[in-house]
Formats: sequence, C-alpha cells, structure tokens
Amino acid sequence: MMKAGLCYDLRKEYLAKGYGEEETAEFDKAETVEAIEEALQCAGYQTERIGGITHLVQRLSAGNHWDIVFNIAEGMKGIGREAQVPALLDAYGIPYTFSDPLVLALTLHKGMTKRVVRDFGIPTADFIVVEEIESLNEMPLRFPLFVKPVSEGTGKGIGDSSVVMDREILRFFCTELLRKFQQPVLVERYLPGREFTVGIIGTGEKAESLPVMEILLKDRAKKNSYSYENKQNYREFVEYRLIDDTPARVSSDIALKAWRCLGCRDAGRVDIRLDEYGTPNFIEVNPLAGLNPIDSDLPIICFMAGISYQTLIERIMESALERVYIPDRV
Repeated sequence: MMKAGLCYDLRKEYLAKGYGEEETAEFDKAETVEAIEEALQCAGYQTERIGGITHLVQRLSAGNHWDIVFNIAEGMKGIGREAQVPALLDAYGIPYTFSDPLVLALTLHKGMTKRVVRDFGIPTADFIVVEEIESLNEMPLRFPLFVKPVSEGTGKGIGDSSVVMDREILRFFCTELLRKFQQPVLVERYLPGREFTVGIIGTGEKAESLPVMEILLKDRAKKNSYSYENKQNYREFVEYRLIDDTPARVSSDIALKAWRCLGCRDAGRVDIRLDEYGTPNFIEVNPLAGLNPIDSDLPIICFMAGISYQTLIERIMESALERVYIPDRV
C-alpha cells in the first residue's frame, strides 16, 4: 500500500494566528482536506496529514518520508509561495501531485504568464505590469482597462472599480492596490465578453479538457468581473452552466494549448474571456485549483459533467504516478 502525505494550508489555523478573511481566502477548509483524504483512502492509499510548509520542514527534519505527497499548499509569503512545498519535496526526492516549482512560481505572476503564452501565439489582452506609479505616465493602452494585483487568486483585489475608464482613476486605483497588496499591478485591456473556465485533467499530451463552464453574473452581483465578493457568495451572485458552442470549443483548445506550453500537470483550470469581437482570450491559469467538493470550480465542473469527486482525485493521482518509478508496474 502506497503511503500518501497531504500538504495543505488550513484556513482556520491562519485565522487563529490573526490573519484576515481576505488574506486567507485561498486556504483550505477542514472539509476539503477530509474529502481528499477519504477519496485517497477509498482508492487504496495509506494517508498521513502533514499540513503547510512549516509542518513539512519539521516532519522532514524528523526523518519522515512518503511515497507521494498530495500537495494543495498555497503558501503565505512571497511571489514563490506556491512553489515552496514542491521545491522542498524535490530536494528530498519525494514525488508529489500537481505542477513543479518553476510552473507554480511563473503562473502566480499573471504578467509573466501572459508573456509566455503570448510567445506561444495564444491570444491574450494587451497589458502592462505597474511596479511604480510613475510608469503610468507612458501608459500605451487604450481604455477601458482592467486592473488587479499581479499575484493574487480567488478574485482578491478585484471589484466594481477594477474596470477603469480614464487615467486619473487608473492612477488612483493602481496606487491603492500597490499599497494594499505590496506587489505589482497588472493593467490589461478590458475584455467585455462572456467568461469561461476550462477544467483540465492530465499532463502534457495526455492532458484533456473537461466541458467548458460559463460564469454568468446575476443581476445583484458585483458587475464586470468574477470578483472576490462574487466568488465568496457564488450561490447568491453567480450562475454556472456547461456550454458547447463555437466560442466554448475555441476556448477549450486555447486552454489546453496554454496548459501544455506552460508545463502544468495533473489537474487545474484555465480562465478565458471573449473580447468585443467575440474572440476568446487567455486570462490566467490555476495549476493549483481549489478542490473543495462543493464550492470549488473544478469539482463543480466535474459534477456537472458527471465525473465524481472520487474519480477526479483518482485521475489526479494516476497522472502524478506517471512520474513515479514503481517496480511492480515495470
């Protein structure tokens, strides 16, 4: 029986340390860890909970070892926070699920990610990365623009004011985001069309896209974006539906190409939005997608497509095990 460790950042632990609700929005609920552990046990794995990076350091120092680690740890500090656990596991020669440190560090920075996918010929909105407010003096983009922190997830830093129409408001909002999040700001041309998210399972040429899910904001939702508030209250503000029209099929192809060119592994999501001409554009990729069986987008897509949570977890492990030498398989 293979021994699988579980690495994760438990939200309640960080709240107990004094961190705020928005700061910990990407971290996991206890029921997420419980659901993953139950699915792994049902698939025949012996499981052991580890926790986040500090717990992992302590366990490795004590000589603990696992055949594979199911890693969903997001990390708290730094631009490479999602890459910290995989890098440490690499140093100890322990296999793990999902992407490697290079991919996780790259894709957390939305500007760098857009540069890479653009070089591969994948359509993405024109953009700049603002590190100092003075750089806006030479701002080449035309309005309207969309503004967000360059390295946050779960819609953090996004709201009604994210769509800006003139230079004065752009300067004000960028100043606020630079101050609040202490990181660069991504400024990109606003895409006014439909928004999709594409779930993907697998690695490289074996990766395949799931049915495309459209994100529709209800009348009482915050407008223009799948924002932090809309995500936190999705039952009230958001409607999800699977679609199979031409824009969805093109979006699926774009998502799969982006997944492969970035080197993402095992499972995740790619977000796509249509421009004013109906052309799908890459927004961002989430190679460490949420896995809450009820609330997270990837499991929601799977549920709507008739794929059980158990099957999703098993397919993630099957993909990861392709990278693991197991004598019995040879």
